[in-house]
This record gives sequence, structure tokens and C-alpha cells, in this order.
Amino acid sequence: VQLVESGGGLVQPGGSLRLSCAASGFTFSSYVMSWNRQAPGKERELVATITSDGGGTNYADSMKGRFTISRDNAKNTVYLQMNNLKPEDTAVYYCNVKWGPITYWGQGTQVTVSA
Repeated sequence: VQLVESGGGLVQPGGSLRLSCAASGFTFSSYVMSWNRQAPGKERELVATITSDGGGTNYADSMKGRFTISRDNAKNTVYLQMNNLKPEDTAVYYCNVKWGPITYWGQGTQVTVSA
């Protein structure tokens, strides 16, 4: 299993970013995918999840209305569209998949929201 995130960077407050996570090594279209994040000095937290067919999504309360998770099963890729970014969104963002008893993580992509 391999998960490779991309799309992070430095953005001003109120700006937008779109993160991507390219997956390989498993049947992508059969699994729920998630985005999590970890800010400096804080525990990793769930951002959003999406069902295997993309028909269902779930968000942490602080991200509702600002973040959108989506997936393209033909491209084995899950996305996170982030709008109206705030300084408190600064974190390393990870995608993950739970495959049986094991959760696989990507290496993460840094998002920094600062003026």
C-alpha cells in the first residue's frame, strides 16, 4: 500500500488549497478513505472521510462548510478542497486507509496558513 499526498503549501488566510492523495497497492475503489491532520504540538485529528463509492462523506465540525472531500476511483485519488483557510488550519495533512487491522498513512503534506 502506498499513499502519496501533494498540494500543500503556504497560503494567506481566506485562501484555498486542493490536496491530492494518490493511492496504489490495493483496490482503491473498495475502501473508505480519510484525511487527517496534525498541527504542531497537537494530536492527529480526523478531517474528513469518504465512502468507497464517494456517495457519503463526513467532516469534523470545524471543517464543515469549508472543506470538501472527494475521490476519483478511476484515478485512484482522493482530494481535499480547502476553502476559507484559517491560521489554525496550519498542519501536516495525511490521507489514510484502514485495510483490515492496519491503517496505512501517507507521508503527509504541509499546509501553512499565514499572512
